[in-house]
Amino acid sequence: MRGHVVCFGELLLRLGAPARQLLLQSPCLEVHTGGAEANVAVSLARMGHRARMVGLVADNTLGESATGELRRHGVDTRAVGKAEGRMGLYFLTPGAIQRPSEVLYDRADSAFARHGGGEHDWEALLQGADWLHVSGVSPALGQLAADRTLQAVRAARAAGVKVSFDGNFRPKLWEAWQGDAAGILRTIMAEADLMFASHRDIQVVLGQAFSQETSHARFLAGAEAAFSAFPHLRRMAATQRVQHSVDHHSLSAIDVRRDGSSHITPVYELASIVDRIGTGDAFAAGVLHGAMVGMDDAQGLHFGLAAACLKHSLPGDFNLVGVAEIEALLGEGGFDVRR
Repeated sequence: MRGHVVCFGELLLRLGAPARQLLLQSPCLEVHTGGAEANVAVSLARMGHRARMVGLVADNTLGESATGELRRHGVDTRAVGKAEGRMGLYFLTPGAIQRPSEVLYDRADSAFARHGGGEHDWEALLQGADWLHVSGVSPALGQLAADRTLQAVRAARAAGVKVSFDGNFRPKLWEAWQGDAAGILRTIMAEADLMFASHRDIQVVLGQAFSQETSHARFLAGAEAAFSAFPHLRRMAATQRVQHSVDHHSLSAIDVRRDGSSHITPVYELASIVDRIGTGDAFAAGVLHGAMVGMDDAQGLHFGLAAACLKHSLPGDFNLVGVAEIEALLGEGGFDVRR
């Protein structure tokens, strides 16, 4: 079964220090294309689904390069417009051992932020779609982008297209324009059917503290509050990460439905991590894949976690593995060379 997902958000260029150096420790940077929603689109395209990206890039070589990279991985970019303005950038200083990674945003007055991602004919773009996927990053870029994100999710709701929302709370972006993060995110979450969020995201939006003893209990309490506040919400899912060092994490996943049914995956040990950027997007894409091909919630959750685990092995923002590689991990196919 092949699904159809529309993703709305900003395409970015990531400039990272090579070989785990500090930023500009040596005069060179590695360049990758990314962006939360674009990462999901690429993952789903590589899993065999129809993935369409909607947004706006700078009308220059950088914008063309970014959209070209999505097309290379099978994403439909015909609804990515071009406009005056600069390309959104972010700089990454990769962490090592006990030194955490650090992100420096350079997105102010980007073409996407300046024009709010552009005006789009959502009725036409959503025709035949199964899901619209958005995240909390786009509305954090300014009031116009927030308005356009809300317009997109409400159009999906009116068209009978399910809405997937990833919390992706970015305080640095909200602080840059003193945006009302809680109020804006609350209106967008109110349209979501599926939400990728932790208790911390719900705490930001609802102003309600969750102080239960375990991460499992905090997630369930946050989900209960979210179901109470958002009547369209049917399912909430999240990864749960324990960081032993920058290079060694323990990762699992949990979800819960409105009826109270919940699932928890096994814990995967991730040592010698290559790159953790985009792993949450890989998880979201995996869960959406499960929903579109008829997996039950437990299977889809585990599939999403396996996708996220494999993303830790790849440099860059995109998860370039396909269904076969994810299923091999789930089937404990081993680590011998595949010939």
